Amino acid sequence: MKKLSFFLLCFLLFISSYSQNKPTLSDKNSFSMILLPDPQSYTKFDTNQPIFELMTAWVASVKKNLAVKAVLCTGDLVEQNECLVPDNVNGNQTSEEQWKAASRAFERLDHRLPYIICGGNHDYGYKRAENRLCNISKYFPVTRDLLWKDCLVSVCNNAFGVPTLENAAYEFTNKNWGNILVIVLEFAPRDEVLEWAKSLAISERFENHKVFVLTHSYLRWDGSIIEKESYGVSPANYGKVIWEKLLYPCKNIRMLICGHYCSTEGFVYNVGQRCDKNIAGKNVFQMMFNAQTEGGGWHGNGGDGWLRIMEFMPDGKTIKIKTFSPFFAISPTTEKYAWRTEEFDQFDIVLD
Repeated sequence: MKKLSFFLLCFLLFISSYSQNKPTLSDKNSFSMILLPDPQSYTKFDTNQPIFELMTAWVASVKKNLAVKAVLCTGDLVEQNECLVPDNVNGNQTSEEQWKAASRAFERLDHRLPYIICGGNHDYGYKRAENRLCNISKYFPVTRDLLWKDCLVSVCNNAFGVPTLENAAYEFTNKNWGNILVIVLEFAPRDEVLEWAKSLAISERFENHKVFVLTHSYLRWDGSIIEKESYGVSPANYGKVIWEKLLYPCKNIRMLICGHYCSTEGFVYNVGQRCDKNIAGKNVFQMMFNAQTEGGGWHGNGGDGWLRIMEFMPDGKTIKIKTFSPFFAISPTTEKYAWRTEEFDQFDIVLD
């Protein structure tokens, strides 16, 4: 009994210590959205999968503390969309095992928070977007999270004529920010997808919303927009065309978020940003965030648990970006490493 009490006391002391190190909002009237970078390197190895599940469990635990309104994920949920025989280099899990791992991690958020996922090149085809086959609708049907009923306002058909969450739009409301519309685009979106997104953004219903676009591939670390990639999927549009056909002509699109681009040369090469004016002269902030090579490169632990906290300030125009790892924060031994504070990791976005 004394031994049990000792361990219970240690556990309570740990929880107390951990709760004191949970991030807080800088303003009590703010709200947040949490950004999860490409999780493919978590799901492709069985030993890495619990780290991604820890991340989503942490997000659920801070829902109230950070006034979390939604969770965004930049895509590449898996390393291979349809692979029966792992090569034990690019993962030791079949595609089914990878998709189940991704699904299991997001179970932590089901019916607690609306989460918004997009498809990456690895989520299509067999290994890397050889075609438009995709298992998102199998593992993430629209009926899965009951909270989607409160915010999902539109979907566009996939390449096979089926409406799925590969192309979807979600609406949120806040007294200081007004109405926000988050539009998700498939990897290298087809013309009809860009047309759907544009017609949605400029429609009478959403013309006064602040519109954010979430897609997988768009920006490099140096802030240059991707013009072309060599994937087999076709027809396809990449970054430059997405800007020309969607972001620039829509006066209310204020931000784009993507992942995809990654390097083993250091964290500065896994994040990127730029800001351009749209047709109405408004700032459109574009942000790339990926972390999958942190923690050991392509065959490491999957990304050291890094995510981003996007705090929407009550002025209705400023978003504070902070980069945080619940993987490091969970232990007193490593909590000192839980924040990245370089200028490319922690900064403010001002949408005039």
